[in-house]
Amino acid sequence: MMWGFLSMEEDTYRAASTAAGGPALAARGLGVRFRSGWALEACDFTLPTGRVTALVGPNGAGKSTLFHLATGLLRPTAGEIRVFGADPVTEEARRRVAFLAQDKPLYPRFTVAETLRFGRELNRSGWDMESAERIVRSGNIPLDVRVGTLSQGQCTRIALALAFGKQPDLLLLDEPLADLDPLVRREVMGLVMAEVADRGITVVMSSHIVAELENICDHLLLLKDGAVRLAGDAQQLCDEHTLLTGHVDGSTPHGLPRAVPAGAVVDSAVTGRQITALVRYTGPVGDRERWVGEPPTLEELLLGHLRSQVPAAGDAPEKAGAA
Repeated sequence: MMWGFLSMEEDTYRAASTAAGGPALAARGLGVRFRSGWALEACDFTLPTGRVTALVGPNGAGKSTLFHLATGLLRPTAGEIRVFGADPVTEEARRRVAFLAQDKPLYPRFTVAETLRFGRELNRSGWDMESAERIVRSGNIPLDVRVGTLSQGQCTRIALALAFGKQPDLLLLDEPLADLDPLVRREVMGLVMAEVADRGITVVMSSHIVAELENICDHLLLLKDGAVRLAGDAQQLCDEHTLLTGHVDGSTPHGLPRAVPAGAVVDSAVTGRQITALVRYTGPVGDRERWVGEPPTLEELLLGHLRSQVPAAGDAPEKAGAA
């Protein structure tokens, strides 16, 4: 069906997106096709306002493509994406979004002061020079030095000053810490989270450093093979899974207790006679002396789904007695 012809259900979807308290970013049937194939296909998700969402996935999963769609730099082949209920190419959406790409395209011949003034000229509505300069000065970066002489960490700080100077409602960060050493990563992320908490900004951040997301993000969007594998509140998703450890049960095909449906197994690994498995199942497992089950950490949840070779599970966890 063409998206120009809306059913009552689709009208309701758009109305919900534009209502107060609606999602910051929403997609329905979203797809992008390049010559090599689909980069994203049939993606449905809603990312709530006021949250910090981790956008996770292996290389080629479609993370950067999604950011380019959300900023209007790329148009969908199928479906639609909305930013606070608006098409990303509209002035309304562009005004509310700041995007920090991994390569941080700054002009090396500009001084820091010239870079900030350039940001002001591009964002005349609502530019906050005081905040931008404060972020720069807090990193002990002189305003009169050329950007090309700065370190990677300093350039990241300048790019963040431009992003926050725009006073966005939605901040998109595409691998912002990838080229930084651990100490600088911690410093820069502290800066980001302090600004986000102070302003109430919604953040979507992609990262390969899964462990660093644990104490930062409270919402999750996991892409794999161009499709949405997991989406939702991070704690709720962890609570819907169980990390099981015990001796291999030779009487079942998956080596786990009979109570665990085969379709609930996300990932498993066997070492000797011991098996550790991530399952989307929250019911009883039987012999508690043989099996230990506990909710996974966010890192364990993400790594399990990234390693998984089976199709994504349903939206709800398996319960005891489920088929």
